[in-house]
Amino acid sequence: MHILESTERYEQWLGQRLSLVWSDLKLKHQLMAEDRFAFFRGTFYRWVQLWREKAKEWDKAPKVLGVSDLHVANFGTWRDSEGRLVWGINDFDEAEEVPYTVDLIRLAASAWFAERAKDYGHTFEASCEAIVDGYQECLACGGMPLVLADRNAWLRDLALARVKAHQKYWEKFERTPNVRHPLPAEVRMLLEQALPRNGLDYRVIHRIAGVGSLGRQRFLAIAEWQGGKVGREAKVLTTSAWNWMSPNRDSAPVRYPEILQRGVRIPDPHLQANHAWVVRRLSPDCCRIDLESIPDKQDSLKLLRMMGWETGNIHLGARRRVKDILKHLKKQKSGWLSAAAEFMAEAVLDDWKKWRKSQQG
Repeated sequence: MHILESTERYEQWLGQRLSLVWSDLKLKHQLMAEDRFAFFRGTFYRWVQLWREKAKEWDKAPKVLGVSDLHVANFGTWRDSEGRLVWGINDFDEAEEVPYTVDLIRLAASAWFAERAKDYGHTFEASCEAIVDGYQECLACGGMPLVLADRNAWLRDLALARVKAHQKYWEKFERTPNVRHPLPAEVRMLLEQALPRNGLDYRVIHRIAGVGSLGRQRFLAIAEWQGGKVGREAKVLTTSAWNWMSPNRDSAPVRYPEILQRGVRIPDPHLQANHAWVVRRLSPDCCRIDLESIPDKQDSLKLLRMMGWETGNIHLGARRRVKDILKHLKKQKSGWLSAAAEFMAEAVLDDWKKWRKSQQG
């Protein structure tokens, strides 16, 4: 199936399940044409097709409740109930039961794209080795959340530097007009319940963020409280793109709430998800930290290793399969991840060239 047909069919299916924001969808298409990594992030539905066509060998691996749409820009920080800064995976829109290899290969493929946009001073094979090493060690020891304190001071310092750089965080939202149409009753209730106090005056804007979820409704409530601004975002959810071409696609559940409860994870006390919406706190200290954030090339391998570790934390939700996963990993040839990720990334790149040509025409 051509990428244009794939996109049209997926968006038709998505439009039957959600109220799409067409201006955001148009922006998404533009971003996908301008940048290879943006195309990668914006076309997970196509990845599903490519996986089924090309990844039959890796599809035989033990299954876990996985992130599915995992990539190097899918990691960030939040505050736990003790006020500590925690780093980890922060987006589970496409969570589904998949072979564990899906998350590792997609994470590595995203690094393949990132490393072609910027020189990190090491080989792609080294990046993949770092991911596998972190993942394998995490599973073997039972996992541990990544709290940015003494053990991960270098990443804590980087996160705090990014927080400082976000001094004008709220200004961009101040320039955004309020939503004109009444909010769905469920969304208004969820946002009001998430604010720090009942009865706060607040304004609601439409938030444009990310790439993969562009086109879906996303609302941000902003209020003044105790001398400063607070924000709560509600983003619409639907079943994973793994199901859009499956016979049971209309009955497949949203797995976001489930994956939050499984694995090794310190909860974000302000993150709530149900079958239709995910609500979270937005603030300058809830920031993305990915490869592009790393000023020191030597730290990029450390970060990739931590990404592999955090992927292991999530996969530990399938504890009964850990031994099978480690056994399966042990059987893989040296360099298997770099070979698999590059193979899949080249297929995505071929699609991107076709997409860019179609948009230019």
